[in-house]
Amino acid sequence: MTEEKIYLYQRWLRLWHALNALFCLFLIATGISMQFSNPKVPLIRFDIAVSIHNIFGILLTINYLLFFFGNIFTWNGKHYRISVDGFYHRLLSQFRYYTRGIFKGEHPPFPVNKELKFNPLQQFSYVIIMYIMVPIIAVTGLGLMYPDFIPTQLLGISGLHLTDLFHVIVGFIISIFMFVHIYFCTIGKTPVSNFKSIVDGYHEPH
Repeated sequence: MTEEKIYLYQRWLRLWHALNALFCLFLIATGISMQFSNPKVPLIRFDIAVSIHNIFGILLTINYLLFFFGNIFTWNGKHYRISVDGFYHRLLSQFRYYTRGIFKGEHPPFPVNKELKFNPLQQFSYVIIMYIMVPIIAVTGLGLMYPDFIPTQLLGISGLHLTDLFHVIVGFIISIFMFVHIYFCTIGKTPVSNFKSIVDGYHEPH
């Protein structure tokens, strides 16, 4: 018997997700272009890449506020509240499934339902990315746009260089996460079912 689809992704969340993905792609492309700029053969001309990067950085920050306040005022926020009791063992169980169980055809230890949208590894990684990494990259990005607000020295190091270093490292981490996230989205009832769910809002159990 086919299990009934579960409505998990509210309209505002699907809008935020689509904009977030779009903005991130522009930021990754322009960020790489600036980082490995070659005046002779630029991926994107440096000054244009900087302008595009700044614009989409501001848009990403504004869009993040939709996510942040949306999670405060809707039921979606409950999925980001980690229950500490037994969390380590739940992480290990999910890790074992991803590294062994999935290849043996085992059922996932934490199937998606209305109360449990994320498995423990997803929940942990999403909290780290959305509540730590994204705020860091937004703050450091604004600092690089307005360097007069950055302290001249931090711990004996140039404040501007330190801010830039944090921005690049966190940007790299978020970029890797994005591509890993896309890969894991193929682990559903079908390789495209999870992508469909973020379009129509309904998760298809498997």
